[in-house]
Amino acid sequence: MGLVYADIRLENLARPDLKPVPVRAMVDSGALTLCIPQEVARQLDLAVHDRRFVELADGSLQEVDIVAPVAVYFQNRFTSTTAAVLGNEVLLGAIAMQDLDVLIDPKNEALILPPDRPNFAQMKVK
Repeated sequence: MGLVYADIRLENLARPDLKPVPVRAMVDSGALTLCIPQEVARQLDLAVHDRRFVELADGSLQEVDIVAPVAVYFQNRFTSTTAAVLGNEVLLGAIAMQDLDVLIDPKNEALILPPDRPNFAQMKVK
């Protein structure tokens, strides 16, 4: 399986006057959180709520801003979350993917809606 990308929209829930930002996100079920570049955080005028150390794929630690509230839209799905500000592209991690109730289709290298529930999201609460 190669790299999987998805077209999503990001929005600042605290600033409904700002337009959503459409982005092409790398989908990574091995990553936990949503990561966005500084430019996207700036476009959405997201408030910094925290600074945390994050562990990168190579094992190194980096201190980053944590911003919120970020709305994530994929097709007919929505979730809200925090985002770590780092890197040069949007990274859609497992927490947002699970809340969106989406799947990775490895054969077609695509993010998809579950075939048995394309019209509604389902989530586990236990």
